[in-house]
Parts: sequence; structure tokens; C-alpha cells
Amino acid sequence: MMTVTRDPITLNDVTDLSHAPFVLEGSGSGAMKIYFESEANKAEYLGTEMHGGVQSAALTRIFSEMAENPDTGSIN
Repeated sequence: MMTVTRDPITLNDVTDLSHAPFVLEGSGSGAMKIYFESEANKAEYLGTEMHGGVQSAALTRIFSEMAENPDTGSIN
């Protein structure tokens, strides 16, 4: 099992693993245990729509949001 200690929402390192919320993704040798800084971040992660491929609506929305984000510049 892979252990991920960087909160995927904030990208901060989670150091207090004994008290941090987590989720288990996958199973067997490909499973991942993902830690979060807070229950709110865990809930946001669980509420994130996963894309189903390059033409998915979720992935298109993510690209559009990034293109409009002043921190990332334009990708259009």
C-alpha cells in the first residue's frame, strides 16, 4: 500500500498522521492511503468529480477553470 501524506487539496504535508483523517483508495498492492489536514479537505476530495477520459465534462471543466485562473496564466 502506498501512503500519501501530502493533502491533495492544500498540497501541504500532513505530519500528525495518528490524528489526521484519511481515505483508502483502491485495493491490494495498488491501494493508497491518503491523509488530509482536515475533515473538510477530505470531504472536498470525496466530492470531487472524477473524469472518465480526455473528453469528459469534468476534465473539460478543470481545464477551463485553469485557463481562467490568473495564477496559472492562459492555456488557450
